[in-house]
Amino acid sequence: MVRPNNQLPENLPQLQNLIKRDPESYSDEFHTQYAHFVSLLEIFALNPTEENKSLEEIVMFIAQVAQCYPHVCEQFPKKLTDLLRNSATVLDPAIRNCFVKALILLRNKNLVPALDILELFFQLLRCQDKNLRTFLQTHIVTDIKNMNAKHKDMKLNSASGTPSLQNFMYGMLKDANPKAAKMSADIMIELYKKNIWNDSKTVNVIASVGCFSSITKVLVTSLKFFLGHDDEDEAGSDSDSENEVDLKGALMANRVNKKTRKGQKQLQQIKKQAVKAQKKKKNAPAFNFSGIHLVHNPQGMAEGLFKQLQSTNERFEVKLMHLDVISRLIGIHDLFLFGYYPYITRFLQPHQRQVTRILQFAAQASHELVPGDIIEPILKTIANNFITERNSSDVMAIGLNATREICMRCPLAMGEDLLQDLAMYKTYKEKSVMMAARSLITLYREQLPALLHKKDRGRQTEAQAERKVRAYGERDVHDTVMGAEALLKDSKTIDLGSDDDDTDSNDGEWVNVTHSDDDGAGAAESGDEEDSEDEDDDDEEEDGDEDAASVSEAEEAEDDEKANEKKKEKADLKMLNQKEAAQELALTRIFTDADFKRINAANLKKTVTSARKRPLEQERSEFVKLNSIEMIYKKRKHDKESRLETVQAGRQDRERFGWKDGRVNENCSKTNREKSKTKNFGMMRHKARSKVKKSFRDKQLAMRKHLLQQKKMK
Repeated sequence: MVRPNNQLPENLPQLQNLIKRDPESYSDEFHTQYAHFVSLLEIFALNPTEENKSLEEIVMFIAQVAQCYPHVCEQFPKKLTDLLRNSATVLDPAIRNCFVKALILLRNKNLVPALDILELFFQLLRCQDKNLRTFLQTHIVTDIKNMNAKHKDMKLNSASGTPSLQNFMYGMLKDANPKAAKMSADIMIELYKKNIWNDSKTVNVIASVGCFSSITKVLVTSLKFFLGHDDEDEAGSDSDSENEVDLKGALMANRVNKKTRKGQKQLQQIKKQAVKAQKKKKNAPAFNFSGIHLVHNPQGMAEGLFKQLQSTNERFEVKLMHLDVISRLIGIHDLFLFGYYPYITRFLQPHQRQVTRILQFAAQASHELVPGDIIEPILKTIANNFITERNSSDVMAIGLNATREICMRCPLAMGEDLLQDLAMYKTYKEKSVMMAARSLITLYREQLPALLHKKDRGRQTEAQAERKVRAYGERDVHDTVMGAEALLKDSKTIDLGSDDDDTDSNDGEWVNVTHSDDDGAGAAESGDEEDSEDEDDDDEEEDGDEDAASVSEAEEAEDDEKANEKKKEKADLKMLNQKEAAQELALTRIFTDADFKRINAANLKKTVTSARKRPLEQERSEFVKLNSIEMIYKKRKHDKESRLETVQAGRQDRERFGWKDGRVNENCSKTNREKSKTKNFGMMRHKARSKVKKSFRDKQLAMRKHLLQQKKMK
């Protein structure tokens, strides 16, 4: 191979390019440069605080071509790591950054083990260099993400009995250095969000170590992780709105604009992107449990956080984070922490800072397994401090909204007297209070209508009639698909009899069961038993009629009551048979999407009456939205006078409209154009005329006049 004429030892970029193309031909030159590096490094080690440009250049050169000579460069990473470990804090920042970048290049080429680099980089956090710490954190996250890109490397991540990345990161979370512990927490949280270390082990390490750390920054970061509203959530995740493809706009632009080859190529690319976006929308969404669902010992964590809260001297915002995490743990896992409710009651005052969030925490910590006697003091405190006429209407509405959210999760906490007192605000003069009180009444119409006054219960719906009032601790267990009775009419396997009230009719009986002979026989036997029972009932009625001919009118009335009771029993029996038939239908038939639509429509129809067209059901979510408590109904001011008052109030401290120039001094001279705006029209009339187009005759006369004047002047 022909060598270039220039001197290669002095031109490292060119030598680097040639070595990558043909390593064997330039082996001698590389050995020379490596020996030069060793000598420069020994000299630099004597005085590491000074800057050395030649050392920076040769270090980056060797890092770029180290994969070509692995045996020669075997000790190259060790020399750099030893120097960084021994004198990282006193090194010149430029040299230190150069060594770090060289090690990252070697790591990307798999010439250095990941764990060795990770340990070194965490030691470098003691350096007072914020840019370096940010750079190291980005590299660590990217490196672990690349290692798990194709498949999760469980051997490297969490190898049992051997040093692993996860074990090292968990150990660094307990490090005494605040910066190292904070970076470890940030890295684990970011890897969890990127679905790399999204296992329960990572979550429980953050829960057991991070949430009880003596370092405030680590504590706050860990609590924010369980609250799920980090600042990096929006920045780290690519929103769909940013990636949307405007195909319609591109087609319209292509139709209007000039047809070019470049434009057609761009249009084809946009079409491909639109097809990819459509495919992504059709894919099934991936659901991940939030970190708070993966905690192994939520009761112990809640008790530990509450104990830490009572003894902490942190600022008020950190205490609010404690209250929020504890309330979420109690609400999601149905925990018992009775000391939490008296503690939070102390902050329920209208003048308390962030009081709406504290009301939100009280609602989140409520669930059906908490005894009503525990939560009732909170409701009474809210009623005494918020829902009184000495407060403003907004405060009263917020108190009623908070009461509704608490009772939605624990209906048994409300007493009958208190509920009826709060229901009287349904006719309050302020619209916001009136609407909040009516929402509370609507809730108890569905949950416990017996607690309401008779006039507030409203017209009973079919769903309310079917609903059973549950006692404390009772669970509503369904053995079939609710509302499957709507499919019985079209079912081919199960058919109901006629709806006549005659004694000979088989009301609600199973007439035909075709899926199995044995089941059909069983159904026939059950039908015979019911027929025999009906015959016995008929005999009893006949005997009652014979006796009625010889008894008084009082006995006849008693017989009528018995007949009515029997009719009710038959109606209940018919409903029971319908439920049994629906259960059998659910066991013998696979429901389609159309079937579920009919079931949902039938269930929705049960929740409304002819007078009310909307259902009263209120969904209960895991977390209480702050907007549900702060939502205050305000009537919009439509009259002209009130709107004008608002407009005038907004103009008070605002500058006048008009063109604003960029003058520093407002009193300086102005241009002729600006002066013309304030002059009298008589002074500007001639200029206004000059703008009008002259006719050919006027131009002739003007030219003639001008030439005559020129002639006279001569």
